[in-house]
Amino acid sequence: MAAEDEQTAAEGAAAAAPSRVPFVGLTGGLGSGKSTALAALERLGARTLSTDAVVHELYLGDEVRDAVVERWGPEVAPGGTVDRSAIARHAFASPDERSWLESLIWPLVGARVATFREAALSADPPPAAAVVETPLLFEAGMDGLYDATIAVVADEEVRSARAAARGHEAVDERAARQLTQDEKAARATYAVRNDGSVEDLEAALSDVLDRLHGGR
Repeated sequence: MAAEDEQTAAEGAAAAAPSRVPFVGLTGGLGSGKSTALAALERLGARTLSTDAVVHELYLGDEVRDAVVERWGPEVAPGGTVDRSAIARHAFASPDERSWLESLIWPLVGARVATFREAALSADPPPAAAVVETPLLFEAGMDGLYDATIAVVADEEVRSARAAARGHEAVDERAARQLTQDEKAARATYAVRNDGSVEDLEAALSDVLDRLHGGR
């Protein structure tokens, strides 16, 4: 239901949208380097949005903080600030808890995505693309909203090292909810490897943008 709420909000923005700014979903597995790819796309002239950053911002607001405290107790927001590690422990404790959190968060994220798309379409000059990073893009059935999708992939050892370095909470549970990166790559319009340098990644993404605009 939560994913459907986000889909409805984004579809509303897409319905009246001209096609001059490609609307692109960016995804990848844990540790694949989605954030690095998003930053590279911004340098290449795209307007970008990270749904994870949106969620982080929502946790700073009263509405979400008060809701999670009511649900799970004051220990999830010590001193009035939401502890995302504590939230993850509760959310991944059971499917019901995760569903409750998603039903709270995703409609708010969906509204932000719709606003982002509208702003990209009205920008002058228009950006090279409007790119939304969404970790569970395919799993939530949201890929149909976009003109194209990009899956960032990397060697398993590289991904594991990156995920460990970032201290992801409940890595096994998160990974279990996701398609494998091979499945993501097979379903994406474009699959981009992120095993090498940032320059290599940026060159590959530049090629993707060219293709989105009718290039080779």
